[in-house]
Amino acid sequence: MIVAPPGGFRGPVKRSVTIAGHQTSISLEPAFWTALEGAAATRALPLNALIAEIDAMRITADDPPNLASALRTWLLDVRLTL
Repeated sequence: MIVAPPGGFRGPVKRSVTIAGHQTSISLEPAFWTALEGAAATRALPLNALIAEIDAMRITADDPPNLASALRTWLLDVRLTL
């Protein structure tokens, strides 16, 4: 049997981050923000720095997804490889 996530289901939350000196807004569900913050802490990086690294990888793709999709995909891949 499956259960709802702690705190229930919640929609995206928009936050502003600075990447390469430019502010941008990203909308992610709270669970993804929490996972990103944890990944940044594990790597001893500020959250903006981790997002900037993922963004730099994203823009090299043949058909780059939007940043929010790239962040979700990266987080899922990191979780699956643990």
